[in-house]
Amino acid sequence: MKKIIYNSLYNIIFRNSNIAKVKLKVISARQIPYNVQIVAENLYIPWAIDISDKGIVYFTERSGAIRVIEDGKLKMEPIIKFSPPFVSVGEGGLMGLVLDRNYSQNHYIYVMHSYIESNIIYNRVVRLFENNNRAVINKILLDKIPGGQIHNGGRIKIGPDNKLYITTGDAGNSLLAQDLKSTAGKILRIELDGSIPKDNPIINSPIYSLGHRNPQGLAWNFNNILYESEHGQSAHDEINIIKPGLNYGWPMIQGNEESTEIIAQKPLIQSGEETWAPSGIVFIKQGPWKEKLLVANLRGQQLLVMSLNRSGTVVRNVYEWLKNDYGRLREVIEGKDGSIYLSTSNRDGRGNPTVTDDKIIRLIPK
Repeated sequence: MKKIIYNSLYNIIFRNSNIAKVKLKVISARQIPYNVQIVAENLYIPWAIDISDKGIVYFTERSGAIRVIEDGKLKMEPIIKFSPPFVSVGEGGLMGLVLDRNYSQNHYIYVMHSYIESNIIYNRVVRLFENNNRAVINKILLDKIPGGQIHNGGRIKIGPDNKLYITTGDAGNSLLAQDLKSTAGKILRIELDGSIPKDNPIINSPIYSLGHRNPQGLAWNFNNILYESEHGQSAHDEINIIKPGLNYGWPMIQGNEESTEIIAQKPLIQSGEETWAPSGIVFIKQGPWKEKLLVANLRGQQLLVMSLNRSGTVVRNVYEWLKNDYGRLREVIEGKDGSIYLSTSNRDGRGNPTVTDDKIIRLIPK
């Protein structure tokens, strides 16, 4: 059983200035209040997961396939395999996925993927239509999002307002994050048909917030507070509370830095000198970790479990779980039965894959 307290993690800085430091407790998998089940393995960089009302698991593989797990069994044939102009290079490829809330009626799936046009890499968001376990592109909702070998963002979620939220990275050009004419380095918000919501912060623009480096996670709590996870340049990874129209500072500042050039929001929490490389996040609605914010870590190779105050605006404690047990963790979501699903990302060129990687892991409440 792990009993080591990692002193190097004491320097995590909170947005609340009255809380200077917090102790990260390391707790072994044997203490976890969930049973661990491997539901699929031998996958290729599973990036995003969503679950239908019928309990069917849909997930993307970065190489371009959407695959399905039904009744606990992985179907061998994908429902779609993307072809050119789709491209999977570097950190790009097939990334975010979310099912329409009326999926059982309209069979719509929303995904974000990289593509190439005139030898330039972009990202786009498309709506798919699925019928009899086969999906086709139904509509391109938003395209020409700057992309590249790095910093593509890629997470898409449907918010409580039934709008589609999209995270985009700076595509390796940090100045784009502050450019209101560019959709890079932003959180975007569009209607499910691709149109621009009338109440967006900028008229006729999908931009919801700006100043992001490489955001890869979105989640809402019971009070509809929107949380976002973001990779720092060198450590200083962030969890932010996102509000419409605000600037989150990149590339002028990161972490708790300040600037005289812009008014920027400080993070809810940041990793200090440690590197988490946070990706998927979820606010848990039921079970042993109810009302906690979970963050999947790539470089950190762990699942962070954050306890919040009642309003959800202050982090009280942070715990590490599954540290180094399954390698790089990319996605985390909650099923309707209270199970938590994780995906590994050990075959993305930065991990140390085992012969059975990559995996989708289910945590079942004890």
